[in-house]
Amino acid sequence: MNREMLLRRISALQFAIWELHMYLDTHPCCEHALQRYNDLNDQRMVLMEQYEERFGPLQACGDVRWDWVQSPWPWEPDFPGNVRE
Repeated sequence: MNREMLLRRISALQFAIWELHMYLDTHPCCEHALQRYNDLNDQRMVLMEQYEERFGPLQACGDVRWDWVQSPWPWEPDFPGNVRE
C-alpha cells in the first residue's frame, strides 16, 4: 500500500470506530458492536504501525524517538552540507 492508500484506510477505520463508539454510548450491552469496535481498532493500530514504519509519525504523541537530538545542529560544523574551512 502506498502512503495515500494507507491514510485513506486509516481514516475510514477511524470513522467507523467513532460511529461504533457513539452507538456503544447508547447500547453498552451490545456485544456484537463491542467486538466489531475492538476488531476495527486492532486493524487501525496495525495500519498505523505500518504507516509510521514507512512514513513517520502520524501523531505528536506516543512512541517518539528523541535520537535526533544527538545529531549535529545546523549551526554546528558537522551538520551535513556545512563547508569546513
